[in-house]
Amino acid sequence: MKIAIVCYPTFGGSGVVATELGIALAERGHEVHFITYKQPVRLELLGNNIHFHEVHVPEYPLFHYQPYELALSSKLVDTVKFYGIELLHVHYAIPHAYAGYMAKKMLQEEGIFIPMITTLHGTDITLVGKHPFYKPAVTFSINKSDVVTSVSEDLKQSTLEIFNIEKEIEVIPNFIDTSKYSLDYTDCQRSLMANEDERIVTHISNFRKVKRIPDVINVFHKIQKEIPAKLIMVGEGPEKEMAEQLSDDLGIKDKVLFLGNSNEIDRILCFSDLFLLPSESESFGLAALEAMINRVAVISSNTGGIPEVNKDGVSGFLANVGDVDEMASKALQILRSDEVLADFKENAYKVASKFDILHILPLYEEVYEKAYKSRFKNSY
Repeated sequence: MKIAIVCYPTFGGSGVVATELGIALAERGHEVHFITYKQPVRLELLGNNIHFHEVHVPEYPLFHYQPYELALSSKLVDTVKFYGIELLHVHYAIPHAYAGYMAKKMLQEEGIFIPMITTLHGTDITLVGKHPFYKPAVTFSINKSDVVTSVSEDLKQSTLEIFNIEKEIEVIPNFIDTSKYSLDYTDCQRSLMANEDERIVTHISNFRKVKRIPDVINVFHKIQKEIPAKLIMVGEGPEKEMAEQLSDDLGIKDKVLFLGNSNEIDRILCFSDLFLLPSESESFGLAALEAMINRVAVISSNTGGIPEVNKDGVSGFLANVGDVDEMASKALQILRSDEVLADFKENAYKVASKFDILHILPLYEEVYEKAYKSRFKNSY
């Protein structure tokens, strides 16, 4: 099948999932075309089955904000016609589902009927999408999609509560490619990050407010009071400077390493013993899943789709949002004993393995087939 994938090309979860999905589809013989404003960060190689089409937005003084949606719709139309694309898969409702629907309508005028799958990832629904300025357009775009999927049961229920949705929403969870992770790290030199007697705690995110970055620092502050430890902070965002200042204020600046964005997450996680994810909200918790597949135990908030990934008492522990004391207590319960830590690490890997892409990919192929067969019936 010839599939066009529209996504954000950034380090965010939706872009990573969309890119990894496209790569896996190409490996199974599908022809995949990524359409976005720059090459996705996880898309390292282009081949016979993988193509990238850049969306250019001409700048005109007339526009205060350049109309990306119009440029994307036009690019979709051109790509579908030139390459014979059979299906659109758009990730993130804003603005991709809206642009995808406009492309569908333009193509329909020329007798081309192409189905569109919309995958909801989280903040496109729970944060941006429910804003009064966007809510009507998001509702319209979801209802006009041929198939709608969400990455967790929690996100599905939130979508149904926030919007007047007439479409069935199918839950297809995020995934991990277990074949890309190995214990054979020849260059995994733990001593570069910490002393032999120190535990290594890690946090990876976009450092937005929803990630509750101060909680990460404060939880670690309590951990290092009880046992020798280092904290590795990976990512960039608006809360980073505050986190650096907080570390200094608490007198733990020498124990916290800020590494910025990285394409070598697995190398960083191979050092790690514990992953902290105290977010205010997470539609799924992909960062936790990536930690778990690297045999890293997880302490997380009990919110959104995270409990569908991090199993309390098995792969780590859950705590209420903002309960720094409980998170630190549970972290120490894991970290104090080598034997307990080893058990949690192994269990984390076993839980994460259930989300292997080989289990999830067929679910997407099923909805692709369903959408393709109904393309004429559902053309508006």
